[in-house]
Amino acid sequence: MTDAANQLPDDLASAHAMILAERAGRREAEAIAARAQAVNAHSDALIARLRLEIEKLKRDIHGSRSERKARLLEQMELQLEELEADASHDELAAEMAARSSTTVKAFERKRPSRKPFPEHLPRERVVIAAPHTCPCCGSGKLAKLGEDITETLEVIPRQWKVIQTVREKFTCRECEKITQPPAPFHVTPRGFAGPNLLAMILFEKFGQHQPLNRQSERYAREGIDLSLSTLADQVGACAAALKPVHALIEAHVLSADRLHGDDTTVPILAKGKTDTGRIWTYVRDDRPFCGSSPPAALYYASRDRRQEHPERHLKSFAGILQADAYGGYNPLFKVDRDLGPLTQALCWAHSRRKFFGLADIATNAKRGKNATPISPVALDAVKRIDALFDIERDINGLSANERLQRRQQESRPLVDELENWMRIERSKLSRSSPVTEPIDYMLKRWEGFTTFLGDGRICLTNNAAERALRGFALGRKSWLFAGSDRGADRAAFMATLIMTAKLNDIDPQAWLADVLARIADMPVTKLAELLPWHWKPETAIIASAA
Repeated sequence: MTDAANQLPDDLASAHAMILAERAGRREAEAIAARAQAVNAHSDALIARLRLEIEKLKRDIHGSRSERKARLLEQMELQLEELEADASHDELAAEMAARSSTTVKAFERKRPSRKPFPEHLPRERVVIAAPHTCPCCGSGKLAKLGEDITETLEVIPRQWKVIQTVREKFTCRECEKITQPPAPFHVTPRGFAGPNLLAMILFEKFGQHQPLNRQSERYAREGIDLSLSTLADQVGACAAALKPVHALIEAHVLSADRLHGDDTTVPILAKGKTDTGRIWTYVRDDRPFCGSSPPAALYYASRDRRQEHPERHLKSFAGILQADAYGGYNPLFKVDRDLGPLTQALCWAHSRRKFFGLADIATNAKRGKNATPISPVALDAVKRIDALFDIERDINGLSANERLQRRQQESRPLVDELENWMRIERSKLSRSSPVTEPIDYMLKRWEGFTTFLGDGRICLTNNAAERALRGFALGRKSWLFAGSDRGADRAAFMATLIMTAKLNDIDPQAWLADVLARIADMPVTKLAELLPWHWKPETAIIASAA
């Protein structure tokens, strides 16, 4: 092997040329490496996007609405977000590296076709001045051949403005009395906030889970001084003004033939600690059996989970209650209840989860040596229950009579077979077997699980109520706890309005703004026009009248 030093040139010009050649080679290698990294990042992002689309399609086709599946999709979306950002970063880095190379081409990602911008967005036309003379020959005889338009989506920062409402005074020359139009309505006595501002504050706090102190800080950065106490004052006044609308929604929900019920934990501030309070929800949704009544959700709050709370909430309700097997609901199903016993309909998704936990092969594989053996009995139970879910997906949206007929023909034989199979398997199991608990859970409550076979209005699961509580499960990570019992009640009050608007495909913020602007002048007999399923924006009313 020869010494590397002997290969170095003796003269300065040759050494300079060698340095330049090595520098060019290094740039070529860096460009190749950057392009390869961009290709790999693009491939990773593409794979993640396709996996996410596949999972979403599976969810739509198979109708799985489990919390576990929802969390999986959220994780995949977060992963895709990071991979897409990495791919864009590496693409630009590869482009910059390719500029210094003569042989390596820049890498351009193949992105999904972009949807056109919505037609309702205003267009601002910016025309780039054309040259006055031909850049080739210098002639001034130019004629317009056409034009190319490049659209760029832009946002205008939030604009604050002060509306001055002028009330002119007039005096009568005859009687010398002074007349003046009344002052504009404000939700807060001697208030100053307009309905759009109030709706934004309410929706940010109760719909987007942004506490008032964070809102106050953000407004201060925009040059608007709205203290925490001032915002809280507006929230309390709005809740008082919206009570008539809430009362109508409450009456609509409790007049249903069937309700979904569930609850979730909400920390409520106590002396030196927080109590584990509860948010209860009751959802009216007749869409699964093609009902004509609009959907709505009703919320209540409590500091504990005693059975007196659902008894008080549903004291005027008579019908079917779909819920889990929480013992606090039991007094509602007793014969001596004033309005008669409610019909109990239990959730098959709850029972399936108990079996699925013992038969989840994917989760078990991640535990490695600590994994417990998969229960073949639990796996068989999951397959049998899934067969019932397949039938339910086919009949979703049909009339109650059609659903009942299909269940009698297809679901009842499967349910009878499942009961016989579980009783036989239970007789073979010991008390210490893990699968004993989910089997006993179902067999002891078999009547409640099989109610759906005799009524086409009943759903197989209680997922409607669980979806209605998802916002609180996410929001409590932001606001940590409710400051008082009345604060928890106010959160439940506003959640009733916001979730009901969402269930009826209405923008909650736009709806709240319009309701707050009109409710003062709305006669009691016409308040129902402000309900989300009857609501029309004031601009639409004026246009139709014209």
